[in-house]
Amino acid sequence: MAYDNTRRTVLVTGGSGYLAGWVILGLLERGYDVRTTMRSPTKAPQLLEHVNRFHGKEAADSLSVVTADLLTDDGWDAAFDGVDFVLHTASPMPFDTGADFIRTAREGTRRVLGAAARAHVQRAVLTSSGVTAVPEDPETAATEADRSHVSDGAKHVYPNSKILAEQDAWEIATATGMELTAVLPTFMQGPPFGRPDRTGTIDVVRRLLNGKLPALPNIGWNVVDVRDIAQLHILAMESPVAAGERFLGSGTFLWYRDIAQILRAGLPSGADKVPERRMPDFVVRLLSHFNPQLAMVRHELGRKRLVNSSKAREVLGWQTRDVEQTILDTASSLLSVESMDRVLH
Repeated sequence: MAYDNTRRTVLVTGGSGYLAGWVILGLLERGYDVRTTMRSPTKAPQLLEHVNRFHGKEAADSLSVVTADLLTDDGWDAAFDGVDFVLHTASPMPFDTGADFIRTAREGTRRVLGAAARAHVQRAVLTSSGVTAVPEDPETAATEADRSHVSDGAKHVYPNSKILAEQDAWEIATATGMELTAVLPTFMQGPPFGRPDRTGTIDVVRRLLNGKLPALPNIGWNVVDVRDIAQLHILAMESPVAAGERFLGSGTFLWYRDIAQILRAGLPSGADKVPERRMPDFVVRLLSHFNPQLAMVRHELGRKRLVNSSKAREVLGWQTRDVEQTILDTASSLLSVESMDRVLH
């Protein structure tokens, strides 16, 4: 169903990203004109093709792609010409190896929100992260009132990048008078919008399916569907009461063993490589010295973090889908791509 939004224009940064694709699709469904940024124009045809496949040529015609890089000034003021809202989703993902998390997140946020302020956008929505709202007491459920502190050490580089970028965003909003809302997703799963051509949070499911993980570490996450987080961004953009607020977006806590069980039960023909045995904690600690992904989550061994997303549900009317369906949809999407690759090669 399309909404009459008088052809208002929304800029979505990082159009080739995991979250951005679903945000773009949701905006087009509501009748917005959407402009998105990409570092390279070579990925634009793929995005337009996927939009066309999901919602036809009319929706694709309402989407335009411009080239802009978070680490350069070129193109940002032009990207904001005639823009009413901006959803700043572009940022390195937690499993992007070799990424300069802090520089990219902070410079990108300053660049995007600076240009947004100069363009006098109606509201900016920042994709922050649940890692920016970790309570000091691990037994207490996180809320938007919690503010994480920057910590030393390589394992904290990604959280630090999100903490510092959000701090920068609020400083810019205060200095310029721009309306800002922050969305704080936890561990996103769900099918990618288009072909998954890079590692990311869904690599957890991918590694279980392809047998690259021989045993199950005692690690878990608050899992939330990427499609639901996309909707939360749009609600945060549209709701008058969301200005100046933070909204945690979380779902259900799942251990690795829970995800594996969901896959085995829901995909009996595609989960034959999913392990059943547990990985001892000392093995995880040992392997983390050689595996950067395990090094980032080693400190989460045996820890069940609690997150309270009631604010988003009560203030914005946000809803989430069943977490088992999220995991199975993620797996089905990955298996479909793998099957197509076998046919083509």
